[in-house]
Amino acid sequence: MKKLIYTPVWLLAMAGMLSFSSCDNNDGVIFSIQDDVNLGQQVAHEVDSTYRAQGKLLERNSSNANTQKAYQHLDRIVNRVLTSGEVKYQQEFPWTVKIIKDDETLNAFASPGGQIYVFTGLIKFLEDEDHFAGVLAHEIAHADKRHSVKQLQRDYGIALLLSVALGNNPSTLKQIAAQLSGTLAGLKFSRDAETEADEASVAYLGGTRHYACDGAAGFFVKLEQQEEQGAPPEFLSTHPSPDNRIQHIQQLAQERGCSTASAPDSDFQGLKTSLGI
Repeated sequence: MKKLIYTPVWLLAMAGMLSFSSCDNNDGVIFSIQDDVNLGQQVAHEVDSTYRAQGKLLERNSSNANTQKAYQHLDRIVNRVLTSGEVKYQQEFPWTVKIIKDDETLNAFASPGGQIYVFTGLIKFLEDEDHFAGVLAHEIAHADKRHSVKQLQRDYGIALLLSVALGNNPSTLKQIAAQLSGTLAGLKFSRDAETEADEASVAYLGGTRHYACDGAAGFFVKLEQQEEQGAPPEFLSTHPSPDNRIQHIQQLAQERGCSTASAPDSDFQGLKTSLGI
């Protein structure tokens, strides 16, 4: 016997109002941009609380000098991408990046509304700043192209998701936060969404006039090497295989005529040094 889920009339009414009030500039999403922001803030609060309780969240307001330096280096990398002139919602989303101290987890993710998280396992795994910037650009694209909220909308439905954005559904919030951070099955984007994020990474990095615009391809090359050695990273369980993606990114970079010359690794190496990696 199927369990019936009761949805309050007021919530359905608000969802209906939302669909009419956010027709402009909504990228095919019923949520408004402000709803993305609200949902992202709820998710960020849950993610922060979870990793803070585990002692893994490196606080941005930490008094630790090395942590402060780490964020200075990381912010410079992220800000180059965000100010590339290619990020659609650069001004609308309160972009924030945080570090999770977990050397075994090779991952980064962005919630709706531009809350970005990077695991130290990813920082440890990579050696090239262009490749790291490429991963960040890819994750930023998932938020900027609204892939996260589109997928969550499909998975949970607009009424339930709106209740989470309003702070009225803590159990579903926990589940969404776990999915986004990869601790619960992971949020699996469609192949089209992953392709769009790859393509956006080329545009974002090219717009920086600093990083090699095919930087994300270098990350996937290293993933492929790990897979060939019989030790595929967990990252591959929630992302499509890198083989065709490498060629597509490199081909797009060639078509756009953007620079593929590597940038200095100074900020990335400074980040690793500050973190003791």
